[in-house]
Amino acid sequence: MQAIGYNGKSFVEFEHRLDAPEGHDLLVEVKAVSINPIDSKVKQTVADASNPKILGFDCAGVVRSVGDQVGLFKVGDEVYYAGDITRDGSNATHQLVDERIVALKPKTLDFAQAAALPLASITAWESLFDRLKITQADKDKTLLLIGAAGGVGSMAMQFAKQVIGMKVVATASRAESKDWCLKMGADVVLDHQNLAEQFKQQSLSNPDYILCMGVPDDYFEQMVEIINPQGGICLLANAREPYDLNLLKAKSITLVWEMMFTRSMFQTDDLIKQHKLLNRVSELIDQQQIVSIATQQLSPINIDNITQAHQLIKQGDMIGKLVIGN
Repeated sequence: MQAIGYNGKSFVEFEHRLDAPEGHDLLVEVKAVSINPIDSKVKQTVADASNPKILGFDCAGVVRSVGDQVGLFKVGDEVYYAGDITRDGSNATHQLVDERIVALKPKTLDFAQAAALPLASITAWESLFDRLKITQADKDKTLLLIGAAGGVGSMAMQFAKQVIGMKVVATASRAESKDWCLKMGADVVLDHQNLAEQFKQQSLSNPDYILCMGVPDDYFEQMVEIINPQGGICLLANAREPYDLNLLKAKSITLVWEMMFTRSMFQTDDLIKQHKLLNRVSELIDQQQIVSIATQQLSPINIDNITQAHQLIKQGDMIGKLVIGN
């Protein structure tokens, strides 16, 4: 197969051998990919020019062959998934992936639109429902999403509003990103800073749950100040500095992290939950309860477009998701 990898300095195209799928693996012909901030973070760790790293953690494509233990899919199925950070990525003509983290793509979306969904959907879903443990009983509570205009926030707004029916307060910095948040389901959109003052000025109920998509150091004390007692905070990014966790004690605040690759990295017993999760997302899409978050598209999948996509992601002002399709 042909692959595009990063060698520590630039993206290069090279021939990459793939064995026939075994066990639970599918061999997928890649039709579209999406670029995420995690691609840029992994790229920074590449130092071996002789062994280019194949990035890409979102994919939509077609199953071309299956391993001997595969029971969820057949050849010809149109699928989508976020992959496994410990294996080769999707910036290639074909990819091997475990069926238990794969789902049938939404029937009403093309490959490019579908490729925008997996990583952001899994991260948002797991953050809200697995880490913060939000349920239907929380429909009268308030969720605060910090840095909500990107991929994860875009899906979290839709899940919180369409699946649970919660009040959603989002933060965004620019007029266009604020408009996007309102379109995705936010009830109120605030600026990133001085959150306590904004909640007070607008007579908003303090949040019971907070999902922070930004660097948590910038918001930690603000989150502790405004969250309701016995609330929950979920973080996605690494901290730059240690936190004073004692600040959480008075309000009995729960603090959790979300890493969507945890299940595949550690081959957890509940690995198949990501298959079921993405199937549920497909249902919500096809029932027109939620929408794709693709906002920019490049074509085809080649070095120039992957390089351009990484440059756009690096700017840090992406609304929704950028996809590349053949």
